[in-house]
Amino acid sequence: MARSLRRALASALGAAAARATLAGAVTAHGLERTNFRGRPVTLAGGPALAIGASVGAVVGADDARVATAAAVAGLGSGAVGLYDDLVGGRPEHAAKGFRGHLTALREGRVTSGLVKIAGVGASALVAAALLPRKRTVDVLLGAGVIAGAANLANLLDLRPGRAIKAGMIAGTPLSARSGVASGALGAAGALLPADLNEEIMLGDAGANALGALLGTAFVARAGTAGRLAALAGLVALTAASEKVSFTQVIQRTPGLRELDELGRLKA
Repeated sequence: MARSLRRALASALGAAAARATLAGAVTAHGLERTNFRGRPVTLAGGPALAIGASVGAVVGADDARVATAAAVAGLGSGAVGLYDDLVGGRPEHAAKGFRGHLTALREGRVTSGLVKIAGVGASALVAAALLPRKRTVDVLLGAGVIAGAANLANLLDLRPGRAIKAGMIAGTPLSARSGVASGALGAAGALLPADLNEEIMLGDAGANALGALLGTAFVARAGTAGRLAALAGLVALTAASEKVSFTQVIQRTPGLRELDELGRLKA
């Protein structure tokens, strides 16, 4: 099958799988939440994006090893993200930031956030080990990029449509050469209207899966230098998020503010 046709098929099947999963999960008990404006939404968007993007990515992959890596990264990060979404609000799982989760562990508590961090890291490491370039340094750099991309997407998921828009901006150049990225973006694009209309919430499940799959698409085609540069950028952005609010930066920056608000419901 020609690569362009495979990418188109991956996008279409990713979108179809996302819509089908959303339709089946939207009434599931325990997924009801309120968003930043206090409006009722459903977390069904998370598993819908994780499953749809993973299906599309697997279909679009160039070979079986890349397909397996995409499935591990997308479904693995999505699953532990959903676990955190479902139980993270309970008092026994309360902790803030990575340091807070480690403090809780020293106190004898295993928080859902720590499970998520470990799960995303483990799935990223397995995925990176399946991809081309088998030197240890390349595998470790690749795992860092995949996990870092998953985390960054989650950090951006604070307003309707923001994580998907960021994913589409970062992933569109990749999708010209990567069926994995095409499949992930097909699913994300299918859910964007519902996200912007504040009907669904991606949560950790959807944001982590989208970021992990785009990270996998990048790592599958990047060399050592590319992986190192991407990881450095992800680390810098993650460190910056500890000091500044991405939302405030976006609101104060012309262009970014308008893009962030594009298609969103008015207050």
